[in-house]
Amino acid sequence: MQMQRPAMVQEQRLKLSPQMLQGIQLLAMPLQDLRLRIEEELEINPALEVVEEKQSLSLDEITPKNRDYEDEAFENTSDPGFRTTEYSAYGDEASEAKRQFLEGVLSRPESLQDHLIWQLRLQPLPEEFFQIGELLIRNLDSNGFHREDPRALVEEELYPVAEQIMSLIQGFDPQGTCVADYRECLLVQTRLVDTRVPSMVIPILENHLGLLEKGKLKDIAKLLKVPETHVQDALEFIQTLTPFPGREYATSEPQYVTPDLLVMRREGQFVLVLNDEEIPVLGVNGFFDEVLSTHGDEKEVKQFVASKIRDARWFIQTIQLRNNTLLKVAKAVVEFQRDFFLRGPKYIAPLTLRDIAGEIGVHETTVSRLTNGKYIQTEYGVFELKHFFSNAVTGTNSRGTQFSKEGVKAIIREILEDGSQQGLSDQKISELLERRGVKIARRTVAKYRGELDIQSSYDR
Repeated sequence: MQMQRPAMVQEQRLKLSPQMLQGIQLLAMPLQDLRLRIEEELEINPALEVVEEKQSLSLDEITPKNRDYEDEAFENTSDPGFRTTEYSAYGDEASEAKRQFLEGVLSRPESLQDHLIWQLRLQPLPEEFFQIGELLIRNLDSNGFHREDPRALVEEELYPVAEQIMSLIQGFDPQGTCVADYRECLLVQTRLVDTRVPSMVIPILENHLGLLEKGKLKDIAKLLKVPETHVQDALEFIQTLTPFPGREYATSEPQYVTPDLLVMRREGQFVLVLNDEEIPVLGVNGFFDEVLSTHGDEKEVKQFVASKIRDARWFIQTIQLRNNTLLKVAKAVVEFQRDFFLRGPKYIAPLTLRDIAGEIGVHETTVSRLTNGKYIQTEYGVFELKHFFSNAVTGTNSRGTQFSKEGVKAIIREILEDGSQQGLSDQKISELLERRGVKIARRTVAKYRGELDIQSSYDR
């Protein structure tokens, strides 16, 4: 019979203290999140205070002493309306222009649903019919297609009415909405066209759209028993239609980011600047030091004040450590990707987290946390730091030059942005890349093209 006996076992465990956990969290935070985290800490810890709040100066706050600076700042702009030497001459007219500008900025673009409902209101329909129509329109996605089956939206006896209203909406601008998919959308647009439609369009859309998407015109001609020229005529007509009509009314808001870093060239050297304008200067509230010196003999007061001062100092040091480490990582990235910053996105080199970690003496996970969600402003646009980490693609020239994945994608984009190369197939792009010293398969080209959100040659 086995018996349980107490035993002592020695083992090592790694436990994260609250301060270490806080340091890891702050390390990973982008600029906007860090600003919010600082505000939260200011509310929690009374010993932490803002020493200096960095703010931008608005035009309404311009005083005579800084007008010279304002003239210099806007001297070379194309809009003289912001020149302070002319600002006073505008008077009420400038205030009215500013109000109209702000109203224009805050206006919401018209959505697909708004546009269709406006047209529906113009129709002489009974109120209950209008309600069914509005229900059908609210059920449309950004492409103009049904989200849910229309039969599930209305009672069975009202579905014939719903079908009539759907047919009405399909003729609204843009034509072809309120359908199940892009196949039905193309069929609806074809039937609404006033001009002569090639005879093979509807048979192809109904039965052979899959073959048409693959460019197999000969196979379609054989199946329909017509000359290939008839299929080609149908293809040219179909290419004039809009398979996703709702997208022209897409109202998705652009996502703005605040760069954490700025890199620029001065006198042939790269200058790296940390964006600290969004981060207030923090310090320890002097009142707490006074309380500690005057009430040091009271144990509870001393423990509370000392802990708050300690937490405040740790928080300030952690932010400084984050900023210093971010600068080190960014400096190493700029050194490794010098060709990118000198010559453009096509020249981005293969780079791994291990390369940067070894250069600055930190762990790879630290580099990963720092580069995720952090942005750097360059001459070629704003990029996330992790954009500069890319796998290698072996070249085909005699030197065996390696290209990065992102560099190859930039070359593909450049090829397709050439107006004369719009209809290139993935195989042809692969051949053009090989001439430039980059050997990748057709399916890899298709994969990279998809990541660039570029459609196939047929859709283009």
